[in-house]
Amino acid sequence: MPRGYRDRADDSLLTLIGDLPDLVTNLVKAEIDAAKAWVAKTSRDAGIGSVWFLVALFFLFWAVPVVLVFAIAGLSSWWPVWLSAIAVFGILILAVLFFALLGILKFRKVLARENPAQAVAADIKIAKGSGDDEL
Repeated sequence: MPRGYRDRADDSLLTLIGDLPDLVTNLVKAEIDAAKAWVAKTSRDAGIGSVWFLVALFFLFWAVPVVLVFAIAGLSSWWPVWLSAIAVFGILILAVLFFALLGILKFRKVLARENPAQAVAADIKIAKGSGDDEL
């Protein structure tokens, strides 16, 4: 038999009822383990997404002085200074957009993941016979 499963077709009703507490216990333990794994993975991904947002905010913080330097240099009408300020500002904005996109993608991944409460609800629907039987 694959994975320790056995054919239960010849078991009596009392044997099947007697095995029910073990099956429920195993299901509860499996759901708790799944919840622990979900929390660990979700917290790690949320932490990484937060770091990407912090990197984006770091670059945005340093973009503000560049805008001020651009305004000062532009007012002085000295072409190479403000042109270089625009170039640096554009590079910083691209960096902000890049790291913010990385953070958004990581948080979308977190939100798309099925949490343990949804898995329990799906198990209850299947047990009641009103859920999808796709496994």
